[in-house]
Amino acid sequence: MHVNIELARYSDWAFTSAVVALVIALLLLAFELAYAGGRRADARARVLAGAVSADSATPGVVDEVARRPVDERAGRAGLAVVYLGTGLLLACLVLRGLATLRVPWGNMYEFINLTCLCGLVAGAIVLRRPQYRPLWVFLLLPVLILLTVSGRWLYTNAAPVMPALQSYWLPIHVSVVSLGSGVFLVAGIASILFLLRTSPLGDPGNDSAPARLVRRFPDAQTLDRIAYRTTIFAFPVFGFGVIFGAIWAEEAWGRYWGWDPKETVSFVAWVIYAAYLHARSTAGWRDRKAAWINVAGFVAMVFNLFFVNLVTVGLHSYAGVG
Repeated sequence: MHVNIELARYSDWAFTSAVVALVIALLLLAFELAYAGGRRADARARVLAGAVSADSATPGVVDEVARRPVDERAGRAGLAVVYLGTGLLLACLVLRGLATLRVPWGNMYEFINLTCLCGLVAGAIVLRRPQYRPLWVFLLLPVLILLTVSGRWLYTNAAPVMPALQSYWLPIHVSVVSLGSGVFLVAGIASILFLLRTSPLGDPGNDSAPARLVRRFPDAQTLDRIAYRTTIFAFPVFGFGVIFGAIWAEEAWGRYWGWDPKETVSFVAWVIYAAYLHARSTAGWRDRKAAWINVAGFVAMVFNLFFVNLVTVGLHSYAGVG
């Protein structure tokens, strides 16, 4: 099958541009997070003092647009650059698909890019409120780590998909698993931040620098709600992805389940998330205990993504990495 080298090159440029854009967004959002505490303190002081803008057209009303601080402007700009980076990552996948005339998730490089794209889109939907902007810092960190590993060590030249993967189940199975994995990324980050928010670092009496940073997160109830709602969505999606993989396995190898390392760890992760959802609705297991289970599911997903594909040998070892 012919590969359009020019489109493949544009895809690589889009990937590099996406990573650069997301790094810039991370720096801008981190700047806002670092200095947001001072801005809030100033805002409270103005409210208590009854401050009024000198050139305000309406007495007693502060001109928020004119007085918008630098850190807030940086945060708004950072969010705009996040959307730009997300669009560039989408362009990377679309161009690679056009270059190879196939769905662009036939190896680990493409799969990780698709998973990160799903995570970014999920973040854009779930974290759209201004008060959720601090969470983007912690979502972009793992996304950039994944993209760095993908581009540096897992990159594969644009090429036709290997014969073993030439099936109509490839776009169905991999896209659904990527969507579930990307949304689980948001859920895992929310649970980790929830654990920090409900730890001694979230105590108002703790005046250490890490504690002041943690108190700039949304409140614990909000973080718990984000983790729960994203898991509620991702749980059946990922489950269907595993089921579609089993159907594909029966069609390709004549059996639905063979305890391949990838499918085994995927099933274990799915069971952990089922335990989280059960614990989340069980008295005595809510809050921190349930959050720890959700984090365990997140760890299982990361383990499944890297260790199983890169170290173990199984039916999922194609992955474009050896």
